[in-house]
Amino acid sequence: QMQLVESGGGLVQAGGSLRLSCTASGRTFSIYHMGWFRQAPGKDREFVSSISARAFDTYVADSVKGRFTISRDNAKNTVYLQMNSLKPEDTAVYYCAANPQTGMTANDWDYWGRGTQVTVSS
Repeated sequence: QMQLVESGGGLVQAGGSLRLSCTASGRTFSIYHMGWFRQAPGKDREFVSSISARAFDTYVADSVKGRFTISRDNAKNTVYLQMNSLKPEDTAVYYCAANPQTGMTANDWDYWGRGTQVTVSS
C-alpha cells in the first residue's frame, strides 16, 4: 500500500496563489506517476495534472493550463501543485493520486490521498 497525505489547501482570494503538497510513504515513490485531481460539490472527480516518475513528462488540464504547475522531489517523496491566478471555479477538494502509469480519469489511478480543500473567494 502507498499512503498519500495532502497539505497546503485553504481559503484564498481570486487571483491569489497556493501550493499544494503531497507526501507519499509505503512504496518506492520514484517509480510512480503522480497526479492531482479535484472534485467540486455535485461534480465528478476531474483530472488536473500529472507527472511521470522521473519528471520527464507532465500533463495539465486545459482548464488550468498556464496557471497550475506540477513538480516533484523524489528525494522528499513529495509532489507539488503550484496554483497561480486562482479563480472561484477552482474551488474544490484536491486529491493526490499515484499509479505505475499515468491516466486522465480517476479510475486509472490506484492510490489516493484524503484530499485538501481549496476555496477561492470572488
